[in-house]
Formats: sequence, C-alpha cells, structure tokens
Amino acid sequence: MKHLKTLLAVVLGLALAGNALADSVLPTQTLDQALHAKLPQDIQQSGRIISVNNGSFPPYEIAIGTHSLEGASADLADALAQLLGVKIEHASVSGLSGVLSGINSGRYQMAIGPIGDFPDREQKNDLIDFVKEFVVFAVPKGNPSAINSLDDTCGKRIAVMAAGSAEQVIRRQSSVCVAAGKPAVTVASFTDQPTSVLAVRSGRVDAFFSSQAPLTYFVAQTNGQLELSGLGRANGFGDLYQGSVVPKDSPLGAVVLEAYQKLFDNGTYAAVMKKWHLEGNMLKAPGRNLAGAGGAKP
Repeated sequence: MKHLKTLLAVVLGLALAGNALADSVLPTQTLDQALHAKLPQDIQQSGRIISVNNGSFPPYEIAIGTHSLEGASADLADALAQLLGVKIEHASVSGLSGVLSGINSGRYQMAIGPIGDFPDREQKNDLIDFVKEFVVFAVPKGNPSAINSLDDTCGKRIAVMAAGSAEQVIRRQSSVCVAAGKPAVTVASFTDQPTSVLAVRSGRVDAFFSSQAPLTYFVAQTNGQLELSGLGRANGFGDLYQGSVVPKDSPLGAVVLEAYQKLFDNGTYAAVMKKWHLEGNMLKAPGRNLAGAGGAKP
C-alpha cells in the first residue's frame, strides 16, 4: 500500500508539472492541402490518425487518460493534425512491445513517440526521427552504489524499461561482467517509468538506466531524493536518434517526414522543445531511419 501511494504521488506530480507547462502558447498551423492529399486514402476518409503510446515518457508523453495526452509529443501531434487537416487521437497501451505490435497489426497508424531508432526496428517499421537522446542513470542522492558508467553495474540491481534498447545494453553488459569473472547485473524490467523511479526511491534497485530527457524530468519531481549519473558518457550507445513510428514502407511515413520538416522550418518544433526544456535534444532537421544511416548502435 505504501508503494502504491508513492507511485500515485509520482504520477500526480507529473500531471501537475505537465499542466503548469500546458499554458504556453504555441504557433497555430495552417492546413496544407497538398500534404493532406498525400495521406493514405483510409486516413483521408476517416479524417483521423490513431497514435499509440505507453503513457510514460515525460516530458514527451504524459498520459492523463486512456485517450488523452500532454507533453512535447502531444504538442507536436496537435501541430501535425492542424497541418494535415485530420484529428490525431491518442491510445495508451502497456509497454513498448504493445506499441510496436499494435502498429504492425494495423490497429494503430503510428506512434508519435519518440521511440528509439535502431537498425533492427527499421526492419519492420519506419522511424521518422525528430530528436537525439542520451542514456544515463537515475540513482539515489549521493550515488551510494557509485554507478557512473556501465562498468560500474556488475553485481548491481538495475531497472530498465521492458523491451527497450536500454534493456538490451544492460543485459549485454551483464554478460561482459560474467566473462570478466565479476557478478552479473540483476536486471529489473518494468513497463512504465514511474514504477522504475519508485523502485530506485524505495531501494529495490540501485539505479534506473534510461533516456536522459525523461529521467531529468522524473528526478526533478523527487525533491532531491534522486540524481543523475553517467552523464557525458556513451554508456553502450552510439548516436541515439528517436522518432515517430509508422508501418514499414507506408506512404504515411513520407507525409509525416514532410510535415515535421515544415514544423522545423516555421519555428514550431523549436517552440515546443523550448517549452518543455528539451533544447539539448533538438535535431537540425528530421530524418527517416537515421540509425540505418550510421546512427544508434547499442
């Protein structure tokens, strides 16, 4: 019961923080008829795109209901909807695997994301990248377990998001530890960010290994109980691009890419990123499947 109350407090804190930022005024988009005409016929006929999320990737995605989203990605989705002349509806599912399988099955047309772009994901999906990310650790204040890099995780309890790229990296590191005669990493996989943060705060794990942008956001809500470590290190990753996911070779991908480019060009993208304090994650231009072009390699 104590853990449940703490988790609810974390989620409430995130919602309040999101509401405080929601008052910022962003540019309004004008319908681009040429882009609308390029949308797949089923989307033009229905007038909507269903975007799936797992509801726990602040400050990009903050689910405030099964079909309601706030955050930087929600703002970008609103701008895309205005530009394309359709309604973008949000649906929340549990875990990244549920997001990707839902797109592959055709239940959802896209995931606004951002979701990590990796060559293996590009085999079944196209990723329209619009940010660059870094992967670090959230640890208790003072970093009592002295976790500053992957090399420091041997024998430690590390939380990760289930089926995410960080889980791949930390499990690979565990094998490195064992091969070197050191204790394996105890990997704790969770389906959402608040539960992972709670695991660190309650002492069930020594650190949470995840993307820097949401960890910065979550750590700020802990009133000094947690801090970030491993900053400025590769931590098992190359250049890590993240973006929106669409089905492989779908014509929607080209439309989303062109629409993002317009939001970059007219200043809307920069305004959204600044609003949510994500200036350090900005790209100069969006791109398709940038990992396959020499980007992220966990």
